[in-house]
Amino acid sequence: MSIYDIPVQTIKGKTISLEQYRGKVLIIVNTASKCGFTPQYKGLEGIYKEYKGQGLEILGFPCDQFGHQEPGSEDEISEFCEINFGVTFPLFSKVEVNGSNAHPLFTHLKEEAPGLLGSKGIKWNFTKFLVDAEGNVVGRFAPKDDPKKLIKPMAKLLTETA
Repeated sequence: MSIYDIPVQTIKGKTISLEQYRGKVLIIVNTASKCGFTPQYKGLEGIYKEYKGQGLEILGFPCDQFGHQEPGSEDEISEFCEINFGVTFPLFSKVEVNGSNAHPLFTHLKEEAPGLLGSKGIKWNFTKFLVDAEGNVVGRFAPKDDPKKLIKPMAKLLTETA
C-alpha cells in the first residue's frame, strides 16, 4: 500500500486523496490544542512558510487520544490554530492514531517508521513523520523533538527532489 492510496478528511469535512501531495516532501503530525507541546504549531508554521515554495507540505491531524487535549470541534480547532499560531498548513479532521480505530494513515506511518525499540504505538501528541517525495516514510520524531530538528533531513529531501 502507498501513502497516496489513503483517503483523508479535511478539517472542513471533504474527503481527499493524499495523491495530491505526490512529489512533495511531507511532515505529518498528530496535533492537539491543549497540550504542553501545542506551541510547536508556531515552529511548524515557520518551517512551512520558509519551505512551502520548495515543495514542502505539513499535514496536521488533530487527535484527542492523549489526555483529552483536543476536545473541540473541527471548527474550534481550526479557529484556535489560526488565531493563536497563524497556522496556514493543511489541517484535517480529528483522528485516532492508536488502537483498533486508528486511522489507516497512522497505521501505515507506524508500520513504516516504528518508534523507540520498535514500538508501533504513538506515545503522545506532536509525533512527527517525515515522508519523501515518493511517499516513503523516512523518519519519525518524538513529541518532545523541536520541529527545528526536522529542518536538516527535510531540506536534504527537498534538495534531492528539486
